[in-house]
Formats: sequence, structure tokens, C-alpha cells
Amino acid sequence: MAYKIDPNLCTACGTCIDECPVEAISAGDVYVIDGGSCIDCGACAGVCPTEAISAE
Repeated sequence: MAYKIDPNLCTACGTCIDECPVEAISAGDVYVIDGGSCIDCGACAGVCPTEAISAE
């Protein structure tokens, strides 16, 4: 099960990108997690300061 980012909560701080071991997160105005690359480790969700990341 891949994780997803709620664009309404994401502040584009970049903390999740640094934490992802497989580089599944793309930066931009709205951050996006590539479901095909995500290994469901939860590292990104654990460091998100706004709790914008959750399991799908």
C-alpha cells in the first residue's frame, strides 16, 4: 500500500524528500508520491510536520 500526500496540508517543506529511501517523492507546488516506487516504509509520514502523508 503506497502513501499519499494531502495537497491541502502539505507545506512543501521538503522534509519527506530527504527521508525517502527510494526517491519516490517529487517536489513542486504540490508534492507527489509515486505509488509504483513507494515501498510502504512510512519514513516520510513519520517526519511530516503537518501530518499531510498517510497510507492509501
